[in-house]
Amino acid sequence: MWQRSVCVGLLALALGYLCLLGPELPPSALQHLSASLLGGLRRARSLEGRMVAAWQAAIVRPARGWKRVAVGVNACVDVVLSGVKLLEALGLEPGDGKNHMVLNSTQDLKEAFAHFMEKGAAAERFFSDAESFHHIARTASEYPGAQLYVGGNAALIGQKLAANPDLKILLCGPVGPKLHELLDDDVVVPPESMQERDEFHLILEYQAGEEWGQVRAPNANRFIFSHDLSNGALNMLEVFVSSLDEFQPDLVVLSGLHMMEGQSKEMRQRRLMEAVASISDIPTDIPIHLELASMTDQDFMSNIIHQQVFPLVNSIGLNEQELLFLTQSASGPHASLASWSGVPDVGVVSDILFWILKEHGKTAERASDLTRIHFHTLAYHILVTVDGYWGNQVAAVAAGARAAGTQACATETIDTSKVFLKAPLEFVTSQTEAPSKISLNPDEPVVHWHREGISFHFTPVLVCKDPVRTVGLGDAISAEGLLYSEVYPQ
Repeated sequence: MWQRSVCVGLLALALGYLCLLGPELPPSALQHLSASLLGGLRRARSLEGRMVAAWQAAIVRPARGWKRVAVGVNACVDVVLSGVKLLEALGLEPGDGKNHMVLNSTQDLKEAFAHFMEKGAAAERFFSDAESFHHIARTASEYPGAQLYVGGNAALIGQKLAANPDLKILLCGPVGPKLHELLDDDVVVPPESMQERDEFHLILEYQAGEEWGQVRAPNANRFIFSHDLSNGALNMLEVFVSSLDEFQPDLVVLSGLHMMEGQSKEMRQRRLMEAVASISDIPTDIPIHLELASMTDQDFMSNIIHQQVFPLVNSIGLNEQELLFLTQSASGPHASLASWSGVPDVGVVSDILFWILKEHGKTAERASDLTRIHFHTLAYHILVTVDGYWGNQVAAVAAGARAAGTQACATETIDTSKVFLKAPLEFVTSQTEAPSKISLNPDEPVVHWHREGISFHFTPVLVCKDPVRTVGLGDAISAEGLLYSEVYPQ
């Protein structure tokens, strides 16, 4: 680090000396030497610093921004603490990991936590035993160092957007007294959305390299579980849709469909059909963004894709686990891939994103509104749009990446000493079509390519070395990407 500082200092002195000598040097020589020295200064800056500077230049407000955003329908209080310490406090011994679609006991919890900690992957599960869950929740909330935050994708997105003073935010969801206290004062909650008890979600975090028995986490992440009945039944969906007439939003953000996984198959099917009917009542001139979250039931995901949910929304936000699960559920490209190994391959991700918009997005022949997907993973983001519907996406994807670097490290701006580049410096844009090979330039970190009427905007993420808090990161990323996006009037 000090060598780079010395180098920058000497170059700056040399440049200043040149300016003094300027009148005595031929203009061509001065221009050549200045360019060489400036190039040296750029090279002397860290790769991360060059990327941050390039993002700052690229992040500009859209010509037509949002004024009123309605967000629903999942909301709760997140209890955040160390997963290993909670399991130890519950008297659970470390052991082998095992995936469980639903948690029925503390044994299931222990095995599922170990399974995902070993992968370093985020996951969310429903805990079926109410009495056992409330015992765990009490232990967690009373544990020294446990922190209570706004939780639920919709509430988190609303809270993030409310930080912008130019926006008016409406939040519908099961809002109890503690959550209402935690929410930003500028978030409007309809009286019909208030309830007497809060819904609690337990967020078990672990750090990169943290160990529990034989399990060692390859990176920081979290495991989420709850016994959440209000959000699980989407109780506030009808309240949300009915409140839109009075609020008159110019953007609707919807999340919480994944919470229905804890319901019986019959109940889930019926509620999904009711949800489709409610979403259909939202005026078509108001764009809808759907934020997906961790799911385990392939039939349910297939129903969300095929039973007219995707065609009803204009935009989707999702991460690498949700993207892979989606293509597996609908037999899309690379569906045989069991799991990601390390950083998800950009070409594979690109193929799946392209397929979603080609198969389920808006075309001249298909009655679908879906024209945008914001994909985020730890190392990079990709914004994919059908041409002609969205603008300012260079700024939007850069803003999402910047939000990832600041929120994970809990800093106002990106501190380049606290982050590192994990994205590949070279990648191909497809694994099924004749691909383009792209080499990343830190001075132009947003890369664009095109495929059959669909545009891709890629940017790396500067990953926090010691993340302070990982929960809600995807929601913050999607919110920031939406904030800088512009939808074109049709």
